[in-house]
Amino acid sequence: MQNSPEGKFILKKLQKELPRHLLYHDLGHTLDVYQCAASIARAEHVDGKALKLLLIAALYHDSGYLKHRKDHEEQSCIIAADALRTFGYSEEDIAEVCRLIMATRIPQQPRSLAEQILCDADLDYLGREDFAANGKKLYEEMHAEGLIDNEDTWDQMQIDFLKQHHYFTATSISRRNATKELNINALL
Repeated sequence: MQNSPEGKFILKKLQKELPRHLLYHDLGHTLDVYQCAASIARAEHVDGKALKLLLIAALYHDSGYLKHRKDHEEQSCIIAADALRTFGYSEEDIAEVCRLIMATRIPQQPRSLAEQILCDADLDYLGREDFAANGKKLYEEMHAEGLIDNEDTWDQMQIDFLKQHHYFTATSISRRNATKELNINALL
């Protein structure tokens, strides 16, 4: 899907138009979520149309940052719906893509397996060895927007977030929980 016309369209738009201060919610994050969603979906035996819509949702899930951070999921749905209509998607498929995107809103409350996969892919880094590097990028991004004052406050926010977070799919639980616990302990 990354190389489909609708995939190329949004990736090019993100590359050209995302604000430069977005050090975490950048094109790299979108590609990471896409790759993680594909990997988790394979392990969870998702294929066919469900996989196609999941991967399109992964590509569009943070496109709302082209507009603003607040309620970016809704903006992502508007951008996705407009683009996907142009590429001939049915209203039913567009609605599913938007359901998937909206499931990534924090606090995450996914209802379907596809929603669980996208949620796990979006926060996959919490249970990876590159957690600290990604956290630093997110801190810098939020600091630039005036959303966080200092690193001590940020560290406590991360601890609280990590402690309340949980992965949904069996795949992510087995792949990421142990390292996520190490990441929590490293912050304590």
